[in-house]
Amino acid sequence: MKRNFTARLAAGLAAISFAAAPIAASALLAATPAYAQSSTAKAAVDAAKAQGIVGEQGDGYLGVVSGAPDAALKAAIAEINAGRAKVYQSTAASTGVTSQAAGEATAKQLFAKVPGGQYYKPLGGNWTRK
Repeated sequence: MKRNFTARLAAGLAAISFAAAPIAASALLAATPAYAQSSTAKAAVDAAKAQGIVGEQGDGYLGVVSGAPDAALKAAIAEINAGRAKVYQSTAASTGVTSQAAGEATAKQLFAKVPGGQYYKPLGGNWTRK
């Protein structure tokens, strides 16, 4: 059963055609039009990741590591996370897995690409600097 789940999830992720694209020097998966993000949002999140304010979470979404982000950064995080949610929902619909499972699988890929000095947070864990 687990193997079937993994195979369906992998097929779904491949079908969406993820390609590596730097969100913070190489950390995010680029995607379909549903994952579109403005260059302003990308730049704001890139800078915040480099400063240790924003990081990747185990659920596949961006999170605030420390501090209180200003309204522009909050909006950028929300924009990118909304795009990710659409991709995870699309993956779920085409593979029969949950959008949560799609996000968690993507997070594992994102963690591997987090550059040194930036933060990630595994499910049930704490923020960790790579």
